[in-house]
Formats: sequence, C-alpha cells, structure tokens
Amino acid sequence: MQIDDHPVVLFDGVCNLCNGAVQFVIKRDPDGIFKFASLQSTYAKERLAEAGANPDHLHSVAVLLKDKVYTKSDAAIMIAKHLQGPWRFFRLTRFVPRPLRDFVYTLIANNRYTWFGKKDQCMIPTPATKARFLA
Repeated sequence: MQIDDHPVVLFDGVCNLCNGAVQFVIKRDPDGIFKFASLQSTYAKERLAEAGANPDHLHSVAVLLKDKVYTKSDAAIMIAKHLQGPWRFFRLTRFVPRPLRDFVYTLIANNRYTWFGKKDQCMIPTPATKARFLA
C-alpha cells in the first residue's frame, strides 16, 4: 500500500487526550492501516490545504483518506471502522444524527486541555511506531 491508500490520523500533538487516542488506535491496529501526523506538522498543513480544509479550524482529530477530510465525529467513526475487536461497533454511531454527534465531540474538543491537560511539545513516537508517523 502507498501512503495515499492509508487513512492518516491528524491529531493535536500537544493534547494529552489526542495523544492517548493515538496510542489507543496503535494498539488496536496491529496491521498498521493508520498513519499519523500532528496537526502542527507541515505535512498536515499541506495535505489539508490540498484537500481544501483550513488546518487552523480543526479541533483535536481529523482523518485524511485520499483527497477527503473527515472531521469531528465523522473522523472518530472512520477510525472505529478500521479498528479490530469490539471497537468496530462504535461506527454504528453514524446512525445518530450528525448535529448531536458533533455537539458532543465539540464539547469534549473545546475542553480537552482543561480536562486532560496539554504538553509543551508534540509527542515523540517510540522506535517501534516511528514508521507510522509522517513528518
């Protein structure tokens, strides 16, 4: 598979909740389907601009798949769709109306630093996961 065939999870690199979510996904994605990049990276800014999305208006997590950008609850559902185990059933939340899903997502995203804290710098991947991160 080429990089463009992999979903790329873009995450807030200084957010503790987002970093925890990335670690959660890595543990449940043993086949390495997902690649990762922080929203603060040049890679994320360039790819989002190419896809017509403003990186300054994204909160916590987005998923790029080919030329499409999934945001808010759609990003979480896209991630769940590819996870192994019972987490795949989370994708059934797509049947909940998007305004309700996105309201909950936005509530958490807007309070993530207060509730979960933040780091001074983006996370550094371990040697075992470094190949899954795009600079």
